[in-house]
Amino acid sequence: MTEQARRTVASYSTYQEAERAVDHLVDEGFPVQKVAIIGRDVRLVEQVIGRMGYGEAALHGAATGALPGALVGWIFGLLNWLNPVVSGLLLALYGLIFGAVVGALFGMLLHAAQGGRRDFASVRSMEPSRYDVVADEDVADEAVRLVAGLDSRVGGNTESASSKDGRPRSDLAPS
Repeated sequence: MTEQARRTVASYSTYQEAERAVDHLVDEGFPVQKVAIIGRDVRLVEQVIGRMGYGEAALHGAATGALPGALVGWIFGLLNWLNPVVSGLLLALYGLIFGAVVGALFGMLLHAAQGGRRDFASVRSMEPSRYDVVADEDVADEAVRLVAGLDSRVGGNTESASSKDGRPRSDLAPS
């Protein structure tokens, strides 16, 4: 599969705006399989959600270990051909309990092994600073025209990829 040359049609500060532009292209009958939304200038954001002590580490480990334990127990229970439903549910329960206990112990052990270096829980996410709507070179001019019509109607917050005369701007980097 060869990579098609693409050009930026418009740039938006939120994903919803870029999504709205692509949805407009769909409504206009544009061949949207030649369009992509690309997040630019991605940064990692780690939101701290709380302290992590031994109790929290054990609880997190128990929650992490419970589901795999239940699934393994359920699968082993299904191998019993005489009474698969009862044995499957019973072994799933045993697996859940065993997985939670092992997970809790493992969570506390890992927390202790870190020696106080990371005493907090966090959630990581990737956040682009802008979203570019790009189109294959052979249909980019039509996409620019259609998106410009949407942005002028809505008064959108966009950095259009074309100048006032309809020609593509050269200051935006090609994708």
